[in-house]
Amino acid sequence: IIFFWVARMMMAALEFMHEEPFHTVYVHALVRDEKGAKMSKTKGNVIDPLKLIDEYGADATRFTLAAMAAQGRDIKLAMSRVEGYRNFVTKLWNAARFLEMNGCTHVEGFEPKALSQPINKWIVGSVAAAVSAVEKGIDEHRFNDAASAAYDFVWGTFCDWFIELSKPVLQGEDEAAKAEMRGTAAFVLDQILKLLHPFMPFVTEELWTQTNSAHADRSTMLMLSEWPDLAGLRDEVAEAEINWLTSVISGIRSVRSEVNVPAGAKIALNIVGANSESRARVEAHRAAIERLARIETITFAESVPQASAQLIVGEATYAMPLEGVIDIDAEMARLRRDIEKLDKDIVQIDRKLSNEQFVAKAPPEIVEEQREKLEGLATQKSRVEAALGRLG
Repeated sequence: IIFFWVARMMMAALEFMHEEPFHTVYVHALVRDEKGAKMSKTKGNVIDPLKLIDEYGADATRFTLAAMAAQGRDIKLAMSRVEGYRNFVTKLWNAARFLEMNGCTHVEGFEPKALSQPINKWIVGSVAAAVSAVEKGIDEHRFNDAASAAYDFVWGTFCDWFIELSKPVLQGEDEAAKAEMRGTAAFVLDQILKLLHPFMPFVTEELWTQTNSAHADRSTMLMLSEWPDLAGLRDEVAEAEINWLTSVISGIRSVRSEVNVPAGAKIALNIVGANSESRARVEAHRAAIERLARIETITFAESVPQASAQLIVGEATYAMPLEGVIDIDAEMARLRRDIEKLDKDIVQIDRKLSNEQFVAKAPPEIVEEQREKLEGLATQKSRVEAALGRLG
């Protein structure tokens, strides 16, 4: 049906208008229910897009369909996915509100190449990379890749890292650093709104209007603004430094979670074997590490203290003494029990997948589900074993 509709429109336009009505036709995959079944009124599994829009918003619905529109694969539309992208819209809105409350407004004549702080150089380079990835996805009609690139940057880089790392600076006493941070944050938010506009036109247009300061050059609506051109903004030195910082903080957080350190507990951090570059980085970002990793004191040591959980980043070992923080023997016993349970679950699923009759007769999606479950259990076991090794 789609082919004949396209052919009819093409032939009719050439016959009566003497011009091609379009040059590119994008046919997306079939939208099915969350279990992969074709929607039908008799099955009662039809999803009304108007109800989705009423409940989750047009932007969340539109972004969901774009993010799931992988070429050659039908879309299994689950309400949880739409809800998740609704939360993404909310995340963007809250980020814009945070910047507004902290005075992050458009700076006339802002020059991203003149930045001095590594974190600001890093985020500007990161948004430039995101622009390239989104642009590539759109040009190649891989809208899921474009949407995912925008999502990963906005949530995973801008909200989870840049905003959190900006708080010590914005709450500090260095007025020059605060001014540069505010200008950078406002600049990056503008690029984000442009990036997301093809997928989320309503909320981005609203935020574009609301963040329009008296000095901002916004004589047009967002939909008429120019696409970002951020070539040449990547700073590899700043990128390496901030990637190191996020690796240290996320690594410490993971270790704390794996060995059940109470979320509110502040612990000591002993750094062993750090070279001069790592030492300088620690001193430069001490406030961020202490704040985001819940660290009470940071000390450069000659050896790893007893009963410490350890993390290796680069050439250095980051040791967290746990005596008095958790019951180490009880925690090791718990981790061993978890490994035993995971072993049983792995054996059970492995036995099922080794059964040729099951693989031959079961629906392909069930077999794939079991394989994914087995892979997830194996990954989980590796993490638990690593946690046990840190305590042992």
